[in-house]
Amino acid sequence: MSIPLAYAGVILIWSTTPLAIQWSGQEVGFLFGITSRMLLGVMAGLTAALVMGIRLPWHAAARRTYLAAGLGLFTAMLSVYWASQYIPSGWISVMFGMAPIVTGIMASIWLDEQTLIPSRIAGMLLGVAGLAVMLLGAHTLGAAAPLGIAGMMFSVTAYSASAVAVKRIGADIPALATTIGGLAVTVPLLLAVYYFTGEPLPRAIPARAALSIAYLGIIGSVLGFALYYYVLRHVEATRVALITLITPVIALLLGHSLNGEPLQAEAWIGTAAILSGLLLFEYGQDMNGMLARLLALITPE
Repeated sequence: MSIPLAYAGVILIWSTTPLAIQWSGQEVGFLFGITSRMLLGVMAGLTAALVMGIRLPWHAAARRTYLAAGLGLFTAMLSVYWASQYIPSGWISVMFGMAPIVTGIMASIWLDEQTLIPSRIAGMLLGVAGLAVMLLGAHTLGAAAPLGIAGMMFSVTAYSASAVAVKRIGADIPALATTIGGLAVTVPLLLAVYYFTGEPLPRAIPARAALSIAYLGIIGSVLGFALYYYVLRHVEATRVALITLITPVIALLLGHSLNGEPLQAEAWIGTAAILSGLLLFEYGQDMNGMLARLLALITPE
C-alpha cells in the first residue's frame, strides 16, 4: 500500500472521528458508545482477517505489541469518550494536536530518534502555539470544559506512550493483526468497566447514534487503526503524530457545519500557525538550501 495514501486515509478518518464519537454517545451514554464500537470493531477485524487469510502471530514480540496497543487504546479512547461530554467535537481534535510534542519527547528518549533538532522543535512549538490560539476561543465551552480538557490531555499522554511502545517493540506483524490484537485487549477491559460502573443498557438507540457506532466500529476502529499501525511501521513516531496537527482544522470545520459548534476568529489564526509549523517541521532542515536555490533562480548574474 502507498504510504502517502495510508497517511491521508488516517487524516480523513481521524478528522471525522470526534464528531462521530460525540454523536455515538448521545442518548445512550458514552460507555455504551465506546464499548459497542470496540465490540463491533473486533468482530469486523476478525472477519476481515479471515477473508484476507491473515493470521494473528503469537510470538513474544507480537503479544507485547497487542498489549501495548490495547492498553493505550483502552486508556486513550475511554478518556476521549468521557471528555466528549464536556467539550465540542472539534476541540477533541484540537487537544489531540498536543500529541506531537509529547511523542517527540518520548521518541527522543526511548527510540533514539533525532526528533529534537532546532528546526523541528521550532515547528512543534509553532504548531502548539497555533493550538493555544484556538483554545483562547474556548470561553463558550462552559464551566465543565476544564474537565474535558484534562481528560483529553490524559488521553494524549496515553496515545503517545502507546505509539512509542509499539514502535520500540518493532514486531514485524501485519497492521491488521496489531489492530485486532489491540482491540482484543481493549474489549474485556471496557466490558469490565461497564459492569462495575453499573451503567444500564439503553432501551432504544437513536438512528444517528447507531450509524455513528457502526462507522466508528468498522471504519474508525478497523480501517483507521490498521492504516495507523501500517504508517507507524514505516514512518518515525513523531512524524506520525503530526497527523494530529492537521486533523483539528478539518474537525473544527465539520463540527461547525454539521453540529453547530462555534468557530471563532482564533481558529483561523491558529490554523495558519499550525500549517506554518508543519512546513517548518517537515522542511526546516532544508530551508536554507531551498531559499538559496530560489534566490539563485530569481537573482540576475
